[in-house]
Amino acid sequence: MMQRVGSSAEVFRAFLRLGLTSFGGPIAHLGYFRSEFVERRRWLDDARFAQLLAVCQFLPGPASSQLGFALGLLRAGWGGALAAFVAFTLPSALLLFVLAAVSDQMDHGVGAAVTHGLKLVAVAVVAHGVTQMSRRMLSERPRILIAVLSCALLLLSGSAVAQLGVIVLGALLGDRFCTVQPAQREEPLPLNYGRRVATFAGVVFAVLLAVALVPLSAEPSLGGLAAHFYRAGALVFGGGHVVLPLLESSLVGPGWIDQSTFLAGYGAAQAVPGPMFSLAAFLGAEVGAGVPPVLSGSVALVAIFLPGFLLMIAILPVWSRLHANPDAQRSIAGVGAAVVGLLGAALYDPVWTSAIGGLGDVAIVVVAYAMLVSFERSALGVVVWCVGASLVT
Repeated sequence: MMQRVGSSAEVFRAFLRLGLTSFGGPIAHLGYFRSEFVERRRWLDDARFAQLLAVCQFLPGPASSQLGFALGLLRAGWGGALAAFVAFTLPSALLLFVLAAVSDQMDHGVGAAVTHGLKLVAVAVVAHGVTQMSRRMLSERPRILIAVLSCALLLLSGSAVAQLGVIVLGALLGDRFCTVQPAQREEPLPLNYGRRVATFAGVVFAVLLAVALVPLSAEPSLGGLAAHFYRAGALVFGGGHVVLPLLESSLVGPGWIDQSTFLAGYGAAQAVPGPMFSLAAFLGAEVGAGVPPVLSGSVALVAIFLPGFLLMIAILPVWSRLHANPDAQRSIAGVGAAVVGLLGAALYDPVWTSAIGGLGDVAIVVVAYAMLVSFERSALGVVVWCVGASLVT
């Protein structure tokens, strides 16, 4: 059970650490989150973690940031939710301005070696998270089969729609085949708000989306910038990489930003920790829209994250009531097994396929994994090992 006993300062410190060290993209972030909040800090257990992650996978927007927002909310209320977002996002948003200026240097030499080492970190962290979750959540044969089936389906398709599909499939199969003992049932989420606030958040989300869908002027403006980024955050499933085509068509298509600048920002986003949606800060600042770059970048950043957070606020009370229903427990167990399969598929593609180039890389990852399992080293220690090894090989 997760109790709301923390403070906003505690949440801020925890997520700032992750914002500075969570390399590897949104799937890797889930491994970092589990390591930090399930194992190290023990804010929640694997079952609750998987349930929150499943909610995030159902919704459009950045899943890792939505999960962080929910963790902060449950730990320390509204202040904790805001602290989690700011602390996890701010480092990458600031770094993008710096890295964009030197993005060409990240493609070769020391910069390329560092980037490669950070990708190897992601392999070890995600592998550790998958194995630990498998041991704790796949407690019976039907759950194992659901996880394996989910993993296979995702590897065959690889689309964001398939991610939603396997979660729905896990719920259906879980209801039919999984068993749950009364002792395994957890209490509802410790939310500090109810149906009225949830309904209000849902209405605000819908109204803002309707406004964002209104045809815009061809000339850059602050309102138009906010609309483009809100629409991107509200309509895209699958995280940072999936949102890029939508942003490109919205910004490059009408000439608000040129193709080379857009690609420079994308390249820089690959090299920084934290959420990839932080690319919005760079793109917003480059567009300018007749206002200071800091203002336009901040508006774009808030606009792309806001719809996902509004949806989380709207859906969590509904999820909490479902979770309290004994008849829903089997479906929730199936969803948890499907999430394990989802992370297992992601471990191979894109985490493994984008990082491993030979036996040397495999050896580095094996040592990093052993550091996490046998020596209980922190993710930061693993970062130092992988980057250092990448530099000398």
